[in-house]
Amino acid sequence: MDQKGRDLIFRIHAVQRMFERDISVEDVKRVLSEGVVIEDYPEDTPFPSRLIFGWCERRPIHVVVAINEVGSVIVVTVYEPDQEKWDEDLSRRRS
Repeated sequence: MDQKGRDLIFRIHAVQRMFERDISVEDVKRVLSEGVVIEDYPEDTPFPSRLIFGWCERRPIHVVVAINEVGSVIVVTVYEPDQEKWDEDLSRRRS
């Protein structure tokens, strides 16, 4: 996801989860710059959001972001995907 020139805003929930899961701001930035969008949530409110998947070293990370009306990237939550809920490549939910 291209974030050049965009403000990056972290929701309190995201910061709490990052702290609990030992995920740094740099990890999130790496996922946003090198990761891929694996799900879109156009009906989310107050802004449409998307799920981005990327790797930090050997650790898989999912980042949910929304883009507000002025183009800022809002980090909603951050987590390491549960391998029981995601396919082997961690980019598709299990049925």
